[in-house]
Amino acid sequence: MSGDHSHNDSQIDSGSRHNDSHKHKDKYKDKEHKHKDHKKDKEREKSKYSNSEHRDSSDKKHRDKDKERLKLKDGSSDKQKDKHKEKKKEERSFDGKPKKEKENGFESPFIKSEPENDFYHSLKHEKSLKRERDDDDAEFKPKKIKTENDRSEKKAKKRKQEEDIKPKKKIKDKKGEVATDGKKKAKKEPEEKWKWWEEERYTDGVKWKFLEHKGPVFAPPCDPLPSNVKFYYDGKHMKLSSSAEEVATFFAKMLDHEYTTKEVFRKNFYKDWRKEMMSEEKSKITDLNKCDFSEMSEYFKAQSEARKAMTKEDKQKIKEENERILQEYGFCIMDNHKERIANFRIEPPGLFRGRGDHPKMGMLKRRIRPEDIIVNCSKDSKHPKPPPGTKWKEVRHDNKVTWLVSWTENIQGSIKYIMLNPSSRIKGEKDWQKYETARRLKKCVEQIRAQYRDDWKSKEMRIRQRAVALYFIDKLALRAGNEKEEGETADTVGCCSLRVEHLTLHQEMDGQEYVVEFDFLGKDSIRYYNKVPVEKRVFKNLQLFMEDKEPEDDLFDRLNTSILNKHLQELMDGLTAKVFRTYNASITLQQQLNEITNSEDNVPAKILSYNRANRAVAILCNHQRAPPKTFEKSMQNLQTKIDAKKEQLADAKRELKSAKADAKVRRDEKSKKAVESKKKAVQRIEEQLMKLEVQATDREENKQIALGTSKLNYLDPRISIAWCKKFGIPIEKIYNKTQREKFAWAIDMAEKDFQF
Repeated sequence: MSGDHSHNDSQIDSGSRHNDSHKHKDKYKDKEHKHKDHKKDKEREKSKYSNSEHRDSSDKKHRDKDKERLKLKDGSSDKQKDKHKEKKKEERSFDGKPKKEKENGFESPFIKSEPENDFYHSLKHEKSLKRERDDDDAEFKPKKIKTENDRSEKKAKKRKQEEDIKPKKKIKDKKGEVATDGKKKAKKEPEEKWKWWEEERYTDGVKWKFLEHKGPVFAPPCDPLPSNVKFYYDGKHMKLSSSAEEVATFFAKMLDHEYTTKEVFRKNFYKDWRKEMMSEEKSKITDLNKCDFSEMSEYFKAQSEARKAMTKEDKQKIKEENERILQEYGFCIMDNHKERIANFRIEPPGLFRGRGDHPKMGMLKRRIRPEDIIVNCSKDSKHPKPPPGTKWKEVRHDNKVTWLVSWTENIQGSIKYIMLNPSSRIKGEKDWQKYETARRLKKCVEQIRAQYRDDWKSKEMRIRQRAVALYFIDKLALRAGNEKEEGETADTVGCCSLRVEHLTLHQEMDGQEYVVEFDFLGKDSIRYYNKVPVEKRVFKNLQLFMEDKEPEDDLFDRLNTSILNKHLQELMDGLTAKVFRTYNASITLQQQLNEITNSEDNVPAKILSYNRANRAVAILCNHQRAPPKTFEKSMQNLQTKIDAKKEQLADAKRELKSAKADAKVRRDEKSKKAVESKKKAVQRIEEQLMKLEVQATDREENKQIALGTSKLNYLDPRISIAWCKKFGIPIEKIYNKTQREKFAWAIDMAEKDFQF
């Protein structure tokens, strides 16, 4: 970019010579070679010197610059200027476009790179800039004179004045990149976000070509309890072995939690705890009810309070250490891009809780060791090293999967993974594909609905059952449900695994005909309760399916998820029960936003409309939650604020009335201004009151509804972003920073007229 410097210098030089040509004619006689290109410089001056900043440079500054130039030896400034003019011409072709050529054995930094090679070319760019600066240092003084000891203070000061004359305006090249000096451009580059959605995607199931990471961060070892913290059995102090003590601490930390009062939790804990005991301990500890963990519990509470009371300096040290670990282990290199890893820390050992009344709650989650870990990376990468004295279970090089690390946990035998952050290319591509598949369903959903309606009349029972199940998945957004071994997990069901006891049929209910009453535990043991009027043919089929069956028998005894999903694949490529759920959630949001958004509303009212639309989706998908423990208190605090704001508004209105009466009597400019000021105060307080009331309404309506699940997993983000752009709502009001990173592709793509 040194060429741009010389270009700016040449403009100023030519301007200086033009303004002072008559005054300094004799003085510059011995430098006549400088005026040979005067005519060309003048033409360039006319085209490029339109900026007032250049024309307003004072004559005094020009004269100082000319004097400074005379002090340079053998006209080195002119030689350098000519050298950079030639360099600039070589870098650009006749039409002003970048030209590929070799300079000192490396490619010019102006060559346009292919998307997949951007990383390498940016490195070449920086190297070339550095090399150019190194070449210039041989003849040019660098801008930062303070670092040069061989220059006097006087020359440094004059050099600074010379730099001040140079125009500060940034010149942009055709790609819009700042083309001032190399250093400034290098600082800009890291801020540019990688738009992976603009690059070509892999085919044939390949997820990446290069993957390098440091592996997982293991949970720290358990510290032994201090000697003054004791465990008692049947009222007597008892010293536990290290392994038994560690498991006992897990129970002690949860002593105040309701889990430790549940019979299933206590039974499972005691069974697994005994496996960690020495034979002597097993013979003594025979009844969990005689165990006293109170001193352990108090010790951990005190530790928790001590952490909260830490000094700012201590907290800062912990923060710095966590940041160091994040920088070392929290990122990987995937296809020459630095990507954030989601969960690089292995979960510490503890007691399994599960969701709802899980039959395995209280069981011991064992410590994960390097020998349990399978590492996945590319062959040509630097493989992660296990802790000293250990080894990995396996190192794989499978580029058709997206996980970096995996292991099998001991409670349910499921495989756990370390994956990339939701904002990564792989996660973003998966989301994008999911919503595009749901949009494809929109085009053929009416045909599918017509077909399953016809299938209700089929002579084959399996086809009728499949058609009714598909109707429930479509109309009620039910999950498909997966087959589970009896007793392995909580008694949760989906559509295909519904039992006769989960449905009650009502010929007439609440003034409606053919009502089906659902009552079962869905995912995460959340109760699904709904009374739905259905079509007569569906009702008759359900009566048929339930005939001569016991309550615990399967409703759809000739159907499972595999059969259903195979059928869905035949209807549309990539169609699953989850795609129906995604489609219905997204289309519901789109329809609700179109219906209830009022363009005349202010921002808080529009956001309330958005949340109501989102709430309709959450109800459809049965995304419930228990009311927060602090809900009543927070609502009381909010109501107190509303009452105080109402009093403030009443006072403001009284002051306005008084100001109006005063203005009628005085009829001067001052009293008129006072009235306007009071009007604005009333308006401002009314807006604040409305905002608080909207917040209270929103909070009350969301008491038992979880909006986040549908917003992050089932709603096409482009719907929300287009809505924000259309109605002038800041995207930050809908998505927080983490969510905006996750949906960066949608923010870039979606225009205000996007429709799902």
